[in-house]
Amino acid sequence: MVDKFASVTLDDVRNAQKTLSGVARVTALEGSRHLSSLVGAPVHFKCENLQRTGSFKLRGAFVRIAGLSEQERAAGVVAASAGNHAQGVALAASLLGVRATVFMPVGAPLPKVAATRDYGAEVRLHGQVVDETLRAAQEYAVATGAVFIHPFDHPDVVAGQGTVGLEILEQCPEVGTIVVGIGGGGLAAGIAVAVKALRPDVRVVGVQAAGAAAYPPSLAAGRPVAIEAPSTMADGIKVGRPGDVPFGIIRELVDEVRTVSEDALSRALLLCLERAKLVVEPAGASPVAALLSEPEAFEGPVVAVLSGGNVDPLLMQRILTHGMAAAGRYLSLRLRLTDRPGALALLLGVLSEVDANVLDVSHVRTDPRLGLTEAEVELHLETKGPEHCARVAQALGEAGYAVIG
Repeated sequence: MVDKFASVTLDDVRNAQKTLSGVARVTALEGSRHLSSLVGAPVHFKCENLQRTGSFKLRGAFVRIAGLSEQERAAGVVAASAGNHAQGVALAASLLGVRATVFMPVGAPLPKVAATRDYGAEVRLHGQVVDETLRAAQEYAVATGAVFIHPFDHPDVVAGQGTVGLEILEQCPEVGTIVVGIGGGGLAAGIAVAVKALRPDVRVVGVQAAGAAAYPPSLAAGRPVAIEAPSTMADGIKVGRPGDVPFGIIRELVDEVRTVSEDALSRALLLCLERAKLVVEPAGASPVAALLSEPEAFEGPVVAVLSGGNVDPLLMQRILTHGMAAAGRYLSLRLRLTDRPGALALLLGVLSEVDANVLDVSHVRTDPRLGLTEAEVELHLETKGPEHCARVAQALGEAGYAVIG
């Protein structure tokens, strides 16, 4: 059992980097001109979404499993995860010749389940939420003797994730701020250990989804505090309680923890796709969401860690729609008009004049709130941003249409 007060040193991270040589990729550092213009300083993406298995999780999982004794390896390893940690453990175990069993929630996205199996792990679907899956994995470890590989709460895992920080310092020696998403805290803690030991002047800023932000109350209390029913689209950082090991490090070394909204996460994911041509999952886009939400708060040069790119295509579709709406690219509204022949054509003519593309239109004529000669029309429009939305609304008002929502 790991001492809850166990810490991680720069030497631990450097040793982890040696262990990962030839295993984990040194992922690219890509500049973002759009974010640089908003922040007023250079902004770079650390592309862990392009890491093997699609996230940083391979780093910590491999270092942890590589450190097991021969007897422990012979007993196999077990993990619980909805996606990224599952794939990291599966590949790490396969590379090291260790048998792996991974518990995943029943509703885990099929591409993530398939990828975990393809990397060589036995997948067992159990529970509706990750907490239930986690308990099942821990019970399996007790029953079989398999070593439980925690996704973030172990010094070896934190040291492995800290190699991201060493790479950032090598790739961007002049970095002023590193922004990184926080779930349990393993990645942020590891980066902070490496960076603060070598460059204590660099600010390390953690980011959590507002609906799953366990770190602010925990930091205020001085100990890990569990929050009830965390809720966010960013499943990679949807953790209800900080890990004991990363919490102690983050409390001492991370300069600030910020929260971001679901709208900001959607817009960030859309920006990564459209501007940087990078597929990033919501958790991985959380640093970008923080930069978009308050760009003037960050001193450059800034490195935003894109921690993963494993996003289910169906979820991606919903998130992109949400992100486009948040960015003013979609406009939904209801209005009333006189129910007579040609009325809809006149309305569409107004929309055409302001270059709004109609995606969908529906009529309501039987609502008791409507007058005898009235009809209600619901419109879904494709627009070009907030200013265009305002022009559309203005044109409809000038044409005499009463917009009601």
